[in-house]
Amino acid sequence: MAEYKILLRRSVTKELDHIPKKDLKRIINRIKSLAHDPRPFGCEKLSGYERYRIRQGNYRIVYSVQDKELTIWVVKIGHRRDIYRKLTRR
Repeated sequence: MAEYKILLRRSVTKELDHIPKKDLKRIINRIKSLAHDPRPFGCEKLSGYERYRIRQGNYRIVYSVQDKELTIWVVKIGHRRDIYRKLTRR
């Protein structure tokens, strides 16, 4: 299976700055693992969107997969209590 290229939106890099260091390493490793398996066990497709989400502790990683280009765009990272409120259709 081909490896996917992972791309981050500019806003995601800013969101990573606000995540505690103890959670940050796990989140980054989880994002890196998407390159080998873009739809791992436990991922869920968001209804109304062409996006998926995976859980990492109390944080959620929202991303979209482009199979033809073999790319994954990480769209949003946030705490589970407010990630879905801030999600917009882009």
